[in-house]
Amino acid sequence: MGEEAAGVRPELVREAEVSLLECKVCFERFGHRQQRRPRNLPCGHVVCLACVAALAHPRSLALECPFCRRACRACDTSDCLPVLHLLELLGSTLQAAPAALSAASCAPGVLTCHHAFGGWGTLVNPTGLALCPKTGRVVVVHDGKRRVKIFDSGGGGAHQFGEKGDAAHDVKYPLDVAVTNDCHVVVTDAGDRSLKVFDFFGQIKLVVGKQFSLPWGVEITPHNQVLVTDTEAGTLHLLEVDFPEGVLRRTERLQAQLCSPRGMAVSWLTGAIAILEHPWALGTANNNTRVKVFNSAMQLIGQVDSFGLNLLFPSKITVSAVTFDHQGNVIVADTSGPAIICLGKPEEFPALKPMVTHGLSRPVALAFTKENSLLVLDTASHSIKVFKVMEGNGG
Repeated sequence: MGEEAAGVRPELVREAEVSLLECKVCFERFGHRQQRRPRNLPCGHVVCLACVAALAHPRSLALECPFCRRACRACDTSDCLPVLHLLELLGSTLQAAPAALSAASCAPGVLTCHHAFGGWGTLVNPTGLALCPKTGRVVVVHDGKRRVKIFDSGGGGAHQFGEKGDAAHDVKYPLDVAVTNDCHVVVTDAGDRSLKVFDFFGQIKLVVGKQFSLPWGVEITPHNQVLVTDTEAGTLHLLEVDFPEGVLRRTERLQAQLCSPRGMAVSWLTGAIAILEHPWALGTANNNTRVKVFNSAMQLIGQVDSFGLNLLFPSKITVSAVTFDHQGNVIVADTSGPAIICLGKPEEFPALKPMVTHGLSRPVALAFTKENSLLVLDTASHSIKVFKVMEGNGG
């Protein structure tokens, strides 16, 4: 057994530790002691005993699975024997491998998870992520009772707004969010196919409806203009808004004939715009994706699709989000890995460089802070994960 343990590749050990041996609600590692024991829910999902206790009603013991929402009672849960056995099996390996794991994770350009915040209950099936340029606060849209959640730069809860409801100023089904240079929050709402603008305290300033078939991705340009993708119309729109007055000044269609455009990003270094398309491939599942990058004059300067990436990368790639780093490189989230991958500059597409390969479940949004930390919105764990380059690591 010792020889087998010594022969286990460190990256596989780390993957097992993160993917299998961690409670996806509190992010704590499972263990044999009482509060950290893995517990099976009747639906098949596994959480630690402490989270079962936290999720259960104090008197009825009723709870909902934080992942599939199936109802059960705390007394219906049981020890997850496979995970407990795996803890025993990998115990010696996980103790012998830290040095090797550390060396592997410190390779140039590789980011490591510094901390995470949010979690089930605080966030529910989040879909969009943005940073306030002035304050550094983190804005997330999700499926909670109040759809817009704002955290301080350290991950502490600040405030929330955007009631779930049918009024024009309510937020029915948010898809994406952006924050303007003067701290207004812009949300795309699939519920009534509109774009809604709030001030940072949650007061509604503007509702733009009847102009979109299905608005999806939203971003802010360096000139404080709003960019919106319309996934059903296959278009990209620019909106000029007087945010303090709540007045739409001008709209312009910048691009047409896009294939189900959703997420996008704007480089504040070059003005380039990256758009994530979801073209349908006849006879295949709808998991093909394509990244197109346009310069500030809306000329196509680079593109790459799933097929091209899969020819160059050893595993399947399905792009779910796109952003730019501070050097103008295109960074994408991959839900098949799951992973975060640098594609390089648009003129060099694709120069593949994995940045994050562990610790993710389903990344759906990305953002870089001014301090060059990478924020990843992981919808499967209902959390924001903060990745940094470790000290002493070049690249």
